[in-house]
Amino acid sequence: MPAKSKAQQKAAGAALSAKKGDASPKDLKGASSEMYNAMSKKQLEKLASTKQSGLPEHKGR
Repeated sequence: MPAKSKAQQKAAGAALSAKKGDASPKDLKGASSEMYNAMSKKQLEKLASTKQSGLPEHKGR
């Protein structure tokens, strides 16, 4: 499942960093904190590995 926006890709990267132990989960806020709690490491890797070119900054409503 690829990321739908740059913001989603960045949040997944932050959550993945915490899952790997490179960052503290206490430092996560908002979407990245929710992703950390709700998604597996494999799911986060798929979202975080999405290329940012061509993605909107934020998903349109």
